[in-house]
Amino acid sequence: MAGAAPTTAFGQAVIGPPGSGKTTYCLGMSEFLRALGRRVAVVNLDPANEGLPYECAVDVGELVGLGDVMDALRLGPNGGLLYCMEYLEANLDWLRAKLDPLRGHYFLFDCPGQVELCTHHGALRSIFSQMAQWDLRLTAVHLVDSHYCTDAAKFISVLCTSLATMLHVELPHINLLSKMDLIEHYGKLAFNLDYYTEVLDLSYLLDHLASDPFFRHYRQLNEKLVQLIEDYSLVSFIPLNIQDKESIQRVLQAVDKANGYCFGAQEQRSLEAMMSAAMGADFHFSSTLGIQEKYLAPSNQSVEQEAMQL
Repeated sequence: MAGAAPTTAFGQAVIGPPGSGKTTYCLGMSEFLRALGRRVAVVNLDPANEGLPYECAVDVGELVGLGDVMDALRLGPNGGLLYCMEYLEANLDWLRAKLDPLRGHYFLFDCPGQVELCTHHGALRSIFSQMAQWDLRLTAVHLVDSHYCTDAAKFISVLCTSLATMLHVELPHINLLSKMDLIEHYGKLAFNLDYYTEVLDLSYLLDHLASDPFFRHYRQLNEKLVQLIEDYSLVSFIPLNIQDKESIQRVLQAVDKANGYCFGAQEQRSLEAMMSAAMGADFHFSSTLGIQEKYLAPSNQSVEQEAMQL
């Protein structure tokens, strides 16, 4: 009976700060995967999540409730959430009993938005590590708001947080710039979109920050942060608009390559799919330039005028 289902399972651990669109991503990605014919199980690991918009296969709220923890231990929401994750870590037999009947499904784990859980607290990392022992291959999908690109200081902060998360979580990792359709509601980008997605020469950001009298005093600190990010050279981003199927497919292609799903028996084989996985080729979708043309208004300035401003 146990041999009927595949022993290896695949999935995504959806992480990111509060309000970055994790729950909306789980809803959109689950619908997209079902349309592709995959059997999907969405697992809510956030005890603060209420009124879930998706069909939830497993809900951590059945094990521990944030409100109950806050009342019983007199903790605030942050401390209560950390306690809930530590409680789940201590009761992983409950989680395994819930996941085992779902073997053969593709998992989406909707994780809490507490930043410290992904940067230095050990509970979530320990849970992911134990899932790997259960032969569950996960990719960490880290969402950050794309509007941070419109502010140089915030973008450096996002880069530091993303790098810390990649090093701490210890999973194959994809960074997403979410809500791409809203990016210019918060201001114009100082550079082309590929500058932010590929994290190109960050010295230009330092020059951009130097024009602000406040940040001019912290130039040396910013230089050290930028040097740290460039020394690791790990962080890059994929733009995402969860309403755009092409955008979701682009993300899914990267995720499937990261966790090995595209190499497994579940994936339909084709020359195109194998070439995309092996070479990183992208046959169907527009480049970052095409995404920029889709979501960003064109600049009326010439290259010389932009250079003079910098």
